[in-house]
Amino acid sequence: MRSELSPYNSRVIVPYSVLYHPEAEAERDRLPRGERLAIANAVEKLETFGPGLPFPHQSKAMGGADLRELRPRAGRSPWRPLYRRVAEDTFVIAAIAPEAETGRRGFQQAVRRAEKRLDELDTRRGGP
Repeated sequence: MRSELSPYNSRVIVPYSVLYHPEAEAERDRLPRGERLAIANAVEKLETFGPGLPFPHQSKAMGGADLRELRPRAGRSPWRPLYRRVAEDTFVIAAIAPEAETGRRGFQQAVRRAEKRLDELDTRRGGP
């Protein structure tokens, strides 16, 4: 008897790591519980799908070089974890920003904080 594989068994799932910069973790921890849970769900999706995570769950961060934003609740959350891929299987969340349309100034400040934090990590790791 010939065994047949289900199409679900023919795919390899590659897990990704999502790490928080300590200051981003502190920013997240100051948010209301419901927002922290929404962010945790978005992070779980990034861990599962990695760079294949589609819009509306992530998008390019406005004004950031190689910076992306997670969009908890498919964009309905007022908060955006800002992250960058730092290795083949690893992402670092470097800041938590208010949603850009409602908090443009706060969003741009968070973009600058994220880029500075990621640049500091690159320097410590011997990157460019």
